[in-house]
Amino acid sequence: MADAPDRLRRRAFLKAAGRAAAAAAIGAPCVISASALGATAPSNRITVGCIGMGRQAVYSNVRFFLGQGDCQVVAVCDVDRWRLEQAKSQVEKHYAGSRASGTSRGCLAVGDFREVIGRRNVDAVMISTPDHWHVPMALAAARAGKDICCEKPLTLSIAEGRVLADTVARYGRVFRTDSEFRSIRVFQLACELVRNGRIGRVHTIRTGVPKGDVGCGPEPTMPVPDGLDYAMWLGPAPVAPYTGKRVHTPRSFSRPGWMRCRDTCEGMITNWGAHLNDIAQWGNGTERTGPVEVEGRGTYPTDGLWNVLLDFEVEYRFADGVRMIYTTGRPYVRFEGDEGWIEASYGGRTLKASSEAILRSAIGPGEIRLPLKHEKRDFLDCIKTRGRTVADAEVGHRTTSLCQLGHIAIQVGRKLRWDPVAERFPDDAEAGRLLTRSMRSPWRL
Repeated sequence: MADAPDRLRRRAFLKAAGRAAAAAAIGAPCVISASALGATAPSNRITVGCIGMGRQAVYSNVRFFLGQGDCQVVAVCDVDRWRLEQAKSQVEKHYAGSRASGTSRGCLAVGDFREVIGRRNVDAVMISTPDHWHVPMALAAARAGKDICCEKPLTLSIAEGRVLADTVARYGRVFRTDSEFRSIRVFQLACELVRNGRIGRVHTIRTGVPKGDVGCGPEPTMPVPDGLDYAMWLGPAPVAPYTGKRVHTPRSFSRPGWMRCRDTCEGMITNWGAHLNDIAQWGNGTERTGPVEVEGRGTYPTDGLWNVLLDFEVEYRFADGVRMIYTTGRPYVRFEGDEGWIEASYGGRTLKASSEAILRSAIGPGEIRLPLKHEKRDFLDCIKTRGRTVADAEVGHRTTSLCQLGHIAIQVGRKLRWDPVAERFPDDAEAGRLLTRSMRSPWRL
């Protein structure tokens, strides 16, 4: 636990940074003492606890935070002891010099996330767990007064997303949905050009995700590997026998099996969909609402453990008449208007349009400018200013729910009407039952 003077100094630093941002917004000068903004003073750094130490955490999330001078990773958490030890070593190796000088006190390494969010010297958490754990952990963090950066897709059900967004707002926490696609120039520019009318009135949006999910057939029950707290790994998911392809390969950071099991993930329809459909929502100006109709079709494996969709095609209609068509194939977003089209592709980070004039068009004074900033840098900056991130909990929920609406339509096999304000199907009780998922006790919303 941090000493009381350290906590007070960090609190003063964050308040001072917030005053500076507010003053800048209105063009007023704001003088802040050097001691309040000391770039390397440990008491001025945002302290981060990282929960879930799989491949995304190790290769991307933790690495970024370690490289920022205004924050410090002070805790890591995982139910797999090998992964926990790898993460602790990664963090302490990075801070080795600081520890020798006394400016770093080492890194807490625990298997229970509640120990991280319960510590007073943790300002914020980075949640990089399997999808079924995102909401319970984020809710607990919000109620404990922590700011939250959470991997996408945020939820396993639309009802979870509504509770999450409302809880984050109620407790006044900074929240960042950790999708990097708004930080990729071609996607940001495509949305900026569309929002400023370069292709006229948008009538159709097309999005795609990779066709990467497969089935695996039946899997035998196996002994739980030494060092894995499997009961805690399951958490709110239904009880199920351990098998390697349900969790992840021991002592490895390869693609985990849980991403293809519907008890823990919905597969590509929400996984990559949370990237590409977020860009569609951003460009369409519908990031805080949703469609009014949805229908879809898809193919599931015929048997076996892995049971997420193998392929799908979903069509949405928004209140203003815009059609959106979402399919498997390749990762891209294409906006079509009555004066042209523009398409951003993830492969090669390419941007194409119906004319070069659209791509050469500059955004002028008074036009809409969309931010371009690293997603975790956005998170840290907003912790200081107490501002709203580019993709907060409401935005992340609406993007994930867009994908989930498609999955629900596929499951019931018919066109559905959707009320994006009430977030319900007005005339379909069967579809309505798919808006929620039960959680295994003692976990609950």
